[in-house]
Amino acid sequence: MILSCKNISKAFIVDTLLKDVNFIINEGEKVALIGINGAGKTTLFRIITGELLADSGSVFKASGKTFGYLKQNALSDSTQTLYRYVYNANEQLVHIKNELTDLEEKIHLHEGDLDILDRLNEDYAKLRHLFESIDGYQYESFIKGVLKGLGFSQDDYNLEVAKLSGGQKTRLALARELILNPDCLMLDEPTNHLDMDAIRWLEGFLQSYKGTLFIISHDRFFLDQIVNKTIEIEMGEAIVYQGNFSDFMTKKAHIKEVQIKHYDQQQKTIKQQEDVIKQLRSFNREKSIKRAESREKLLEKVERLDRPVEVQADMHLQLKPRYESGHDVMKVIDLCKSFDHLELLDHIQFEIKKGEHIALIGDNGSGKSTLFKIINKVMQADSGQIQLGAKVKIGYYDQEHQLLNTDNTLIEEISDAYPTLTQGEIRNILASYLFKSDDVFKQVSKLSGGEKGRLTLVKLMLSEANFLILDEPTNHLDLISKSILENALIGYQGTLLFISHDRYFVNRVAHKVMHLSDKNIKTYLGNYDEFLRQHDVKASEETTALSETTTENKSNWLDDKAKKTERRRLENLLEKAELDIHSHEEQIENIHQQLCLEAVYTDHEAATRLTEEKSVLEGSLEKLYEEWTHLHDALEEMDA
Repeated sequence: MILSCKNISKAFIVDTLLKDVNFIINEGEKVALIGINGAGKTTLFRIITGELLADSGSVFKASGKTFGYLKQNALSDSTQTLYRYVYNANEQLVHIKNELTDLEEKIHLHEGDLDILDRLNEDYAKLRHLFESIDGYQYESFIKGVLKGLGFSQDDYNLEVAKLSGGQKTRLALARELILNPDCLMLDEPTNHLDMDAIRWLEGFLQSYKGTLFIISHDRFFLDQIVNKTIEIEMGEAIVYQGNFSDFMTKKAHIKEVQIKHYDQQQKTIKQQEDVIKQLRSFNREKSIKRAESREKLLEKVERLDRPVEVQADMHLQLKPRYESGHDVMKVIDLCKSFDHLELLDHIQFEIKKGEHIALIGDNGSGKSTLFKIINKVMQADSGQIQLGAKVKIGYYDQEHQLLNTDNTLIEEISDAYPTLTQGEIRNILASYLFKSDDVFKQVSKLSGGEKGRLTLVKLMLSEANFLILDEPTNHLDLISKSILENALIGYQGTLLFISHDRYFVNRVAHKVMHLSDKNIKTYLGNYDEFLRQHDVKASEETTALSETTTENKSNWLDDKAKKTERRRLENLLEKAELDIHSHEEQIENIHQQLCLEAVYTDHEAATRLTEEKSVLEGSLEKLYEEWTHLHDALEEMDA
């Protein structure tokens, strides 16, 4: 055991956040800490690290073990350069290296004095052995590998830490913690501010991490790849599940189902007994009354089960276009944009058709948000054209929420945009997005990032737009809210263009992926998994940066690990392809049956629309068959 919490409780004023939290983490375990926003996850981390005192309970940390902690917003104002800041993280190693350098100078100065030279050489040999034992000679290559994996280039090495952006500082803090290699590494939202390549690199690094991991994250794909235990904070209590996030979801659903079944059975039994008691009393005879009293005493001794409570964000989101757009939604022609002579977009060209759900992905700084701002006239392009189709109405979600008036209250913000709504209607709408009671009178400037995100979603829903453009809509959303947003977008009948680093979200929502790289865009049919396959991203390439951080023996071990990871990825893709094929076949059969109905085939417009849908589905099905064959062959090659 490396860490345990016993009966940890914490309340703020009258709100109890944590209540008798108990769990044990053993050495080598990789543990996720999950729960809805406000459940107390970060508070628990702060109690464990000693930043915050619990009201009651105790934290045990194994003696002699080192602990690292990445805060969610880890900001430093150090005047050191980026590289030196990370390099100086391991104080012991840096101190030993400096001592070695001093000894080398002394040895050079005393070359003629054999007695002193012997003593210096002996000290040098001992110190060098210690330096080797802590991988001192691999330290700089390790640093460079980690920085590269997290998206820093050598051009960034001399940047002053204090002048970095908030996102860069958080990535740098993560690099520092990884380089320190503690026995137990605690990470609070480590994938924040990372692009997809950096997240995948981090997955590889953490999969091979020999120490203990304790991670808060809303990235489901990330958690599935790494953790083997999940702790959920629900209604202040900690519930422990073995397995990754998907295992947790399955087990929790099963437990809830069993709890509801037992509760319903008990309620049925209680009702039956109460009916019998009532009937016995109605006979109004001495014996029947005694029997009724006997049954009542037995019933009083029954330990009543509480009704199972499903804790959820309870956010209601419906996205419905008021009217349909034309078939051609948007055309981007020769779009260019530069900043201070740095060319970001170079003659970008693409088209979007009605009903498409497209994810725009790319590295941080590649120009994704810039492109969205140009489309929405928040920023001017240097040259090029954006042509919108007939009856296109855009709804824009800006991750920086620049389109919100920070001086307004929530009610004023909605009323200004939709003046025909009454205050009562606005309050009801805001309540469905978790803004209760006096929350509606808060100033926008006082809202958290998650609250601003929900307010922007309110305006998006009210817009009834038929073309949604969303820039990182899942930022600051907890797992349940993400799922609600996903389901709303999957069912959205309009056109969708969005940026997201959440691969699970992209997989569920996107039908097409546009990859912005090297100032231009390439388009791939399918979701993120299909993009990876078409983009030919191999597991060996994913571990390139990681391999710079390891010895040759560790590289061999990682190769085996990468093969297992690749096989698991292919098996998951194969299973998903089979499910998609089944779904497409059902939809095609359903349309075929509809086309046989007289009410449909006599309605030319309806028949044409269904025939077009059937044609699109059949085309997609053909691609799915090809994908299934490719994946099946790839797995057979791995087994050969």
